[in-house]
Amino acid sequence: EVDFWIIPIIQGFVQIEELVVNYSESSDDDKSSPETPPQESSCVDDVHPTFLVALISRRSRHRAGMRYKRRGVDKNGNVANYVETEQLIHVHNHTLSYIQTRGSVPVFWSQVGYRYNPRPRLDKSENETVSCFRAHFEEQLKHYKKQVIINLVDQTGREKIIGDAYLKQVLLYNNANLTYVSFDFHEHW
Repeated sequence: EVDFWIIPIIQGFVQIEELVVNYSESSDDDKSSPETPPQESSCVDDVHPTFLVALISRRSRHRAGMRYKRRGVDKNGNVANYVETEQLIHVHNHTLSYIQTRGSVPVFWSQVGYRYNPRPRLDKSENETVSCFRAHFEEQLKHYKKQVIINLVDQTGREKIIGDAYLKQVLLYNNANLTYVSFDFHEHW
C-alpha cells in the first residue's frame, strides 16, 4: 500500500521531438528564390505527416560505476554499466519501437590501475562464469525474446582475452535466440 508514495525515477535521458515531413518536389534553392511563385506543398493524401520521435535511455541501478572500476558480470547476472535505449516513432496512429541494450561483457573480468586503458584480466574461470552468463542472457531473452549480440571488443589487441572468453560463453550457452556478431572497430578505422 506504499506504492502511492513511491515516485518512479530513472537515471538516463529522454528527448521527444515532433517532426513534419514535407514531400515537396522543389529544392530549398527554388523555395527561397524571389522569382519563384509560392507553391502549395504536395504530399501523399495532401497531408503532411507528423512524426513524434522519442529517445529514452535508462541506466540500470545494478552494477553502475565508473569506467575501469566496474566491469563484467556479478553473481546474479547483472552486467556493469547496463543501458537500455528505446527509440519510439509515432505516426498515423501507429507506434514503432526499437530497443538496443549495451553493457559490459558478461564474464568475470576487471581492469586494475589508474593509468589510461589498463590491461584487462579474467577474474574467474570459464566454469565459474557459466551460470552467471546464463542468468544474464535468460533475463535478456525473457524481456526481448531474441537478441543480436554485437561484440565491440578489440579482437587482436589487449582486449582479445575478454573477446575470446565472451565467444566461448556464447558457444557454451548455445541458444538459438542469440545471434553473435563480432565487430572490430580497429579493423574498420
